[in-house]
Amino acid sequence: MLAAALRRLAILILAAIGLTVLGSLVLGALLGASVDRALTLGFYLAGCFLMITGFFVANRGPARVKSEGEGGVTVFGYVGSRRIRWATLGEQNESINSSAVFIALGVVLVTIGLLIDTRHSLF
Repeated sequence: MLAAALRRLAILILAAIGLTVLGSLVLGALLGASVDRALTLGFYLAGCFLMITGFFVANRGPARVKSEGEGGVTVFGYVGSRRIRWATLGEQNESINSSAVFIALGVVLVTIGLLIDTRHSLF
C-alpha cells in the first residue's frame, strides 16, 4: 500500500515537473527569455501557486453547501437560499490531505527552481 502511494506521488511530481517545464519553455519562447530564466521563473511561480492553493484548501471552513433552492435572499444578498451542513470527518480529512499534497508539490517545484537558478548561488 505504501509502495503504491509513493508510486502515485512520484508520478504526480514528475507530471508537475513536466507541465512546468513545458509551460515555462513555451512562455519563455513567446516572451524572448532565456531557457534558464524561463525555467527558473516557471518553477518559482508554479511552486508558489501550488503552495498558496494548498493554504486555501486547508483553510476551508467546516460548513458545506447542502443544496441550493429557489427563493429567499442569502446572507450576502444573492437571490436564492442555501442550506448549509457540517462537513463530515472524511471531508475534513480530505481537505487536509489535499492541502498537504499541494504544499509538498509546491515545495518540490520551488526547490527545483532554487537549484537551477543561475543568478544566485546556494554555496
